[in-house]
Amino acid sequence: MTNIEKQINNVTQKIAHAAMQVQRNADQIQLLAVSKTKPVSLIKQAYFAGLRHFGENYVQESIEKIKQIKQDDDFKEPLFWYFIGPLQSNKTRPVAEHFDWVQSIARFKIAQRLNAQRPDDLAPLNICLQVNISGEATKSGTTLSQVIELASQVSDLPRLKLRGIMAIPEKTENIERLEKQFDELHNIYLTLQGLYPQVDTLSMGMSGDLQSAIKCGSTMVRIGTDIFGARN
Repeated sequence: MTNIEKQINNVTQKIAHAAMQVQRNADQIQLLAVSKTKPVSLIKQAYFAGLRHFGENYVQESIEKIKQIKQDDDFKEPLFWYFIGPLQSNKTRPVAEHFDWVQSIARFKIAQRLNAQRPDDLAPLNICLQVNISGEATKSGTTLSQVIELASQVSDLPRLKLRGIMAIPEKTENIERLEKQFDELHNIYLTLQGLYPQVDTLSMGMSGDLQSAIKCGSTMVRIGTDIFGARN
């Protein structure tokens, strides 16, 4: 067993334990492996350990990896690629052409560009709206008060499919404060579910706050360090 396999097993056990603590089904929580800055060789190890969902932050780096993997015969099954970083207007085309998901939509302008640039032969691009749940000036994301309006705009775009919301909470040791932010996000997620039947994704929780995120209703956790080690 490789080190990557061991670490994936550890993460899977953490997810199962956190779900069990709040009487949730661990199978309803998607593990998204955050592979930004990591080489294809490590992604391949994660693939052979059973992972198929990978998150990337940097456009040029990720496109090179996606192309390389498509040409690698070792990858017999398709991978699902999630763009989870800030996205600038001048970089939307390659993301629209190569990714399956974009989880970092905070402006309608970016959604419009992705819709216009999504190739007709591909399925609609899955979209999560990024919410700046902590209100930090250094973080991307729309505000809670703007989520419903942005969701309405995005849901009208034919080459996009609104799937849910994503957030990166503030770094804090105050668990009560953290879970309050997660609960607020969960509430707006439930509101969106009531408006749009296809909404099924609440992407929150990373290596350091996985347990709280699952407690508060996360359906997808984004794990990088605990799988691949510290960022390069």
